[in-house]
Amino acid sequence: MEINVRELASKGLKVPYHSSLDTDWLKQVRKDIISTSPMEVKMTAWGEDAVAHVEGEVSVDADLACSRCLEPTHTHVVVPFHERFKPAAKLTGDEEEDIIPVEEDKLDLEPFLEEMLMLALPFVPLCKEDCKGLCHSCGTNLNEQNCGCQTDRIDPRLAALKDLFKE
Repeated sequence: MEINVRELASKGLKVPYHSSLDTDWLKQVRKDIISTSPMEVKMTAWGEDAVAHVEGEVSVDADLACSRCLEPTHTHVVVPFHERFKPAAKLTGDEEEDIIPVEEDKLDLEPFLEEMLMLALPFVPLCKEDCKGLCHSCGTNLNEQNCGCQTDRIDPRLAALKDLFKE
């Protein structure tokens, strides 16, 4: 997905874009992702005051493994964005910080969109807020049943003290 920054900045055209981008790369980057839908991009690009503006939203549906119990959990992520680009040769020292300098006329927006999506995905996905997770001893899903494993961990160096207060 490319835009011509110089052309947009100089002519002031308003161009709508709608696209679906492949998200197979997500499974290679994050191991907790089970499946994803294509990334839907709806945006408008236009030029104003020698600056190219790109505004819109990115959305994706994803199935992720819960970080506690490993059960699949579904999430729908929508990321609104507004980025501003200007040719680096036309930047002055007093330009605003949020204008991204561009070296070439054409700009590939996919890396920007992929980065926004990665930052918006939940870092620690949970199937539910009170997920109990898996038993550390036997691996039973504690949301479904109690396993009966001994949960008290006693440091072997202090094991002799455990019977000290028994009557």
